[in-house]
Amino acid sequence: MNTVLDQLTLFFVVLFSLPALDLLLLSGNLALFIFAPRILDYFYHDESKNNRFLIRLRVFRFINVMVFVLYGYHYFDTSQTASDWDITGWDFKIASILAIIYMAYLVDHIAYYFIQQRFGKEREVNGEKRIVETYNARLLGILSTTFICVIAMISLIRVLGFDSWLEAGGVVGFVGVFLALTQSSWAPDIFSGLIILNSGILEEGDVVEIGGNEKVLGVVFKTKMFHTEILNLVNNHRIMIRNARLRDYVFHNLSRFASAKGLREQLHFNVSYEVSGARMREMVDEVYDRIEQENEPNVETKHGYEMGPINAGDYAVEWVLYYYTKDIRNILQIRLKMRELIIQVAREHEVDLSTPMLNTVYTTSLS
Repeated sequence: MNTVLDQLTLFFVVLFSLPALDLLLLSGNLALFIFAPRILDYFYHDESKNNRFLIRLRVFRFINVMVFVLYGYHYFDTSQTASDWDITGWDFKIASILAIIYMAYLVDHIAYYFIQQRFGKEREVNGEKRIVETYNARLLGILSTTFICVIAMISLIRVLGFDSWLEAGGVVGFVGVFLALTQSSWAPDIFSGLIILNSGILEEGDVVEIGGNEKVLGVVFKTKMFHTEILNLVNNHRIMIRNARLRDYVFHNLSRFASAKGLREQLHFNVSYEVSGARMREMVDEVYDRIEQENEPNVETKHGYEMGPINAGDYAVEWVLYYYTKDIRNILQIRLKMRELIIQVAREHEVDLSTPMLNTVYTTSLS
């Protein structure tokens, strides 16, 4: 019991005897530790519940704890005195390194937040409005991060004791060689991301089809530094594609239709040769009447439709129906509903959409 009281007494004695600067630093460190969730949530309000946010929070608080540990070691170790810090000691160097990394990381994200607010663009992604990156925001973010990293690296070199130009140049040269050897892994994705943002053909919230034979229908969720995240609308999961790889794909941006009528969708079906064109148009007119009555799916009926045969096969005639829609986010549901209506009305009009079998009968005369 006496030992605990002695430790508490020593703690308060040392605490009240600390210099004003140390008290200020410890108070600020404690405030950052307590309010870290609110601070991070302010800058990452759209990521406050995911694992990346928790990792950032743990990193921030770990550095806070390490600062307290180093102060405790310095002032409460029996070999130390409550005098000023020895700038040549390892505890002071570690505390300085942690402080530099902490401030560089914090300042970088604060600077990026204000850059995004100033040069970003407001878009609606998955029903939520948020600020998305633009070319100017991404470029200025890279420049600010580079500048902060250079300042932090110079500060770390000075703290570690590399005072001469030769020693400092060796450290910078090592970093430069490391970046040069690894540039094939990160440089193409960074520049490809900048090209994609600068072109404006692909932005967060756009509905796209990507790929060749097996196309992926999805929403661009976020274009990051090295990759782009796409929310697959069919299977409801996220897909990560490298920015450099994304530029090699042929992708269709369905949100950027080139007409005020909307996106022109197409629906293919096979019909027997016995069904006339007038009967087909009568069937589609009935489909459009039901759409106007039920207001579902969201098809632009006022712009009409286009329909005609595109392939005369051995078994059936392939017809195509072109219709317009502006509800791109529900494009999958619209496609399913249109097929369902076509099949339902075709049955009512006794139009067989199945492909008939071809049977050839050979007859011979008996003499």
